[in-house]
Amino acid sequence: MKDRQVLVLSGAGLSTESGIPDYRGPSSAARRTRPIYYREFVGNEAFRARYWARSAVGWPRVSAALPNLGHSAIARMEQAGAVSGVITQNVDRLHQAAGSSNVLELHGALADVVCLGCGRREKRQGLQERLLALNSGWADGPLRAAASAPDGDAQIDAPSDGSFRIPACLRCGGVLKPDVTFFGENVPRARVERAFLMLQEAQALLVVGSSLAVYSGYRFVVRASQDSKPVAIVNVGPSRGDPLAEIRIEARLGEALPLLSSLLVDVC
Repeated sequence: MKDRQVLVLSGAGLSTESGIPDYRGPSSAARRTRPIYYREFVGNEAFRARYWARSAVGWPRVSAALPNLGHSAIARMEQAGAVSGVITQNVDRLHQAAGSSNVLELHGALADVVCLGCGRREKRQGLQERLLALNSGWADGPLRAAASAPDGDAQIDAPSDGSFRIPACLRCGGVLKPDVTFFGENVPRARVERAFLMLQEAQALLVVGSSLAVYSGYRFVVRASQDSKPVAIVNVGPSRGDPLAEIRIEARLGEALPLLSSLLVDVC
């Protein structure tokens, strides 16, 4: 891939070295976290309360997370012209924090919140302040030590008695949702089309930190293969895309990507 401009497809495994857990990595079996599904969130207030209660504890850890050596290596490759852009399945904005500029957030970002009624958007940090004001002391004390879970969640038992209060949209009083794609929800069509355009303009695809178990990301590996574009995968553990990859490297991304960056940047 040294003589090709590379598009990066990143998954949750890239951010685990920044302290953000994933669903399918080597340590995921030790966690009891079950992701919330779109239909549950939209149709059941108890599920929404569970989500926001756990998120109130988990969000500060995500917002405080820092890019790791893998994120920085990708940003360096983009700045040098070896990487054309990044399609990320992650919702933590660590690529941008590391200096990457051409980033498509396939599944959105936890830092944004959207009203399902009127479409008004607000920042997650502002909502966090309203959450804590409505539920005084909720994220204090023993809950601060709760184990982290994927997607800004925390391994706690959320109240089931209706006592946890959920802020409403400041404009219309509607239901607020993190601006991310939940399980069972479709990625917006325009976003998918832009991602395919990024792939069309690139000459190779590099997958980092993703098992590709979800079709949302796997489809780009399939398209690259159909278009005879080389695919390389760097991951800890097997990937659904392994049979389509010309190169498969089993390695920690914080070690492998800086080495790859040195190779690509030195020849570009």
